[in-house]
Amino acid sequence: MSLAQLRASATGQVAPAALYPRWRGRILAIIGLLVLLGVTVAFATTIGSVKIPFLTTSSILLNKLPLIDITPTWTSALETIILDVRLPRVILAGVVGAALAVAGATYQGLFRNPLADPYLIGVAQGAALGAVIGFLVPIGGLAIGFGIVPLFAFVGAMLSVIFVYSIARVRKMLPVTTLILAGVALGAFLSAIVSYLITISAEKIHSVVFWLMGSLSLTQWAEVKIALPAVLVGVVVILIYARSLNLMQLGEEQAQQLGVSIERFKLILLAAATLVTAAAVSFVGIIGFVGIIIPHTVRLLWGPDYRFLLPLSILVGAVFLILADIVARTVLAPTEIPIGVITAFCGAPFFLYLLRRRTSVLF
Repeated sequence: MSLAQLRASATGQVAPAALYPRWRGRILAIIGLLVLLGVTVAFATTIGSVKIPFLTTSSILLNKLPLIDITPTWTSALETIILDVRLPRVILAGVVGAALAVAGATYQGLFRNPLADPYLIGVAQGAALGAVIGFLVPIGGLAIGFGIVPLFAFVGAMLSVIFVYSIARVRKMLPVTTLILAGVALGAFLSAIVSYLITISAEKIHSVVFWLMGSLSLTQWAEVKIALPAVLVGVVVILIYARSLNLMQLGEEQAQQLGVSIERFKLILLAAATLVTAAAVSFVGIIGFVGIIIPHTVRLLWGPDYRFLLPLSILVGAVFLILADIVARTVLAPTEIPIGVITAFCGAPFFLYLLRRRTSVLF
């Protein structure tokens, strides 16, 4: 659906029957991507130092689903490897990929800026500062099952966005341009602090740099149990406002005339997208380009209608990051490549392509 069609649909000038073929294709795409996601999870879980057949892995995973009972033909050791070692990492990769993709799509729609990404207003820089402080302070793990670094990263990400919001807000209005500029300025300031802290991190410098480049190593179920609910809450809120995001593309004035409470809408979407992004990066570090390349790929394939763009971005983002993680842990095995390096290799050329073709591919 083009922007002109979105405008016509929003104002009631297009009959629903005229849009049915496109709806059917997008619904089929969602179903197909759900199947692909399931296959990708099973495939990714088979890969590791211990070779486990795909059918065995699939049987172990299916046996944990309700109403499915498969007689075990595998050892308890294999089940432990699949369910307690590999599956948490794969699930977290999917959650983070989905979170960054849907946050990127939301920011692009909210700011009406096709090159916006989840880190535009200081989330990444705030998380990075919090994480580095977490590495440097002499505090051990928490009783809830994971270390202090994710907690500090999450707090840093949220505080940075709150600060940017408070600076950009003028009376009861939130100018988007001011918000972006405030985010860029704060991001540069926080990046300078992070750079200094890295230089004095001594023996912890390797861990700090590896986290900043993105890593899913040593993932446990504790991280998944914290990140998944936070991401789900934010995603549900964003999906509820999919139609309002469509109207927002017509301009703030027209969207308000069509019933959108603009300032309330901005605050809710900004909070939801920030929650999703902060929850994602707190556990895995800064993984770039996912929030740009996934929404644009979906937009090019299935159009800019946010009622479908958002769920399709969630599924494509999850599949993409799971596959990227496979590459990160297998290409130079047993050495692991930071997953942010893999996404940068994929995302940078695509980003340059968008800049080159911006008049024809953006919105």
